[in-house]
Amino acid sequence: PGGGGGTEEAALACDLLVPFNVVWILDTMRVMLASWALAAALALHGADAFSPSGVQLPASRLTSSSMPLAARPAAFWAPAAKRAGATQLHMAATVPKIIQGGMGVQVSSWKLAREVGRKGELGVISGTAMDVVLLRWLQEGDPGGLYRKALATFPDQGMAQRCIAKYFVEGGKDKAKPYKPLQMWVMEPSQELNEISVMGNYCEVWLAKHNDDGTPIESVIGINCLTKIQLPVMSSLYGAMLADGDYVLMGAGIPMEVPGILDRLSRNEDVKMAIDVDDAVTGYYTHFSPKNFWTNSGRPELADKAVKRPNFLPIVSSVLLASAMLKRATGEGPTRGIQGFVIEFPTAGGHNAPPRGFKYDATTGSHALSLNDKGEPIYGPKDEVDLVKFKNAVGDLPFYLAGYYARPEKLQEVLALGGAGVQVGTSFAFSEESGLWDQAKQQVLQQIANDDLVVYTDPVASPTGFPFKVLELDGSLSVKDNYEERPRVCNLGYLRTAYEKDGKLGYRCASEPIDDYLKKGGDKSATEGRKCLCNGLMANAGVPQVSPFKKAGSTERYIEETLITAGDDVNQVRKY
Repeated sequence: PGGGGGTEEAALACDLLVPFNVVWILDTMRVMLASWALAAALALHGADAFSPSGVQLPASRLTSSSMPLAARPAAFWAPAAKRAGATQLHMAATVPKIIQGGMGVQVSSWKLAREVGRKGELGVISGTAMDVVLLRWLQEGDPGGLYRKALATFPDQGMAQRCIAKYFVEGGKDKAKPYKPLQMWVMEPSQELNEISVMGNYCEVWLAKHNDDGTPIESVIGINCLTKIQLPVMSSLYGAMLADGDYVLMGAGIPMEVPGILDRLSRNEDVKMAIDVDDAVTGYYTHFSPKNFWTNSGRPELADKAVKRPNFLPIVSSVLLASAMLKRATGEGPTRGIQGFVIEFPTAGGHNAPPRGFKYDATTGSHALSLNDKGEPIYGPKDEVDLVKFKNAVGDLPFYLAGYYARPEKLQEVLALGGAGVQVGTSFAFSEESGLWDQAKQQVLQQIANDDLVVYTDPVASPTGFPFKVLELDGSLSVKDNYEERPRVCNLGYLRTAYEKDGKLGYRCASEPIDDYLKKGGDKSATEGRKCLCNGLMANAGVPQVSPFKKAGSTERYIEETLITAGDDVNQVRKY
């Protein structure tokens, strides 16, 4: 990625000690785009309006309809037909051109999503680990009282008050003491764990859809969940739906079952999800029952009220995957419960889809043949997405492009090709409203003001096996010595893998203490280079855990350090 600029950009960079505002980002893109003029130009000239002077776009890149996609009414995007009994969808009044990416843990905070939604685009909260996030902010004294304000609107006040009574700390906990923990997720979670998960996601969406005084905002808000973090998915989605969430976006895996789960949850029907289990001789499922959930809390009547079914946008990286989901996803209706797609390229931050045919193999090291000189996965022509084929495959469903698309000219290109818009993550991650810990945010902005930062696509950092973008930053776990000195511990467990041994189910993570991993049948080579994303990303949100262990030679307990992720376009933030 570049990052050069002239004197005007250098002057802007000097002001980066104060994080830029979300409004600046959106307005910068909008002013340059002049979307009303774009719609007019498309109506008059189609995609040729955006060709370089004297150059015609290939006919294959033109849309099949005489009416440009960007100028079509919202009704165009709704499925033309629905099966009898299919869940009624609530389409947004307008199709957003900008989706604010879902970045966990809580980097895509309710504050960020609220401001994006207020500007008429799709604001997205991160649904990752919202159970623990809620409890940690309550233990921080709930600054401003906003989480308690959200909980005061939760349908079951007995449940909400139990949570507050157990976890709220007036004035905040002692910084030297650890947060009160929450049990880790298992195949059949406890009632308390489901309650905290539902309420955590409810609060985040509710706060994104309301002003600080509790008055509602006319906006469109979504939730982003990682498919790889399987066990909390259903309770997380239900919590977001109770808060009237409008969209669900999911990547880092293939969310085939999610459209059907959304259909059934909207009717308060029981749902289940297949869970990946190593060495399993039979299939495993985790379950969630809205009726049991409310009954166990003493409010069975709450299961009688249907909730809105949000629109579903899977995040994909190929035409093949999009086509497969439209054929095999479990949802209702002609598009199998899918209302659009986000195409994410490997330049995006966070987890990336691996290159076609790439598989990390710690034992044989065969993956090393597919790494570049820096040790990053090599992406080639097979990983490119033919947008004309993609448009043909998804028909009239809207699609968005993500990964280095936070530029007005790229938005123009997407619209000209028949897309609905772009998803932007990294540019929002360092804005004033994001949930990224302020000290880390300031450090990144200061360094970008002076020089380019480097993003490394780490093939082994994530226990998921997916490549993971790591921003190389002093004082973070991206520094090898910091990572190696960190005392290993697994006390959040979102990325644990279930395994079966002698007919019993267990859970392990390649970033947990090595001896523990080996006792559970893990291979030592699989632990090399693995990082604890759970604790690192929680530190990014400003709520780092105090470890039960100490660094070698230290007299104080270790406090978890940050592990910042960003897209390849991180240096572009100096433009704002």
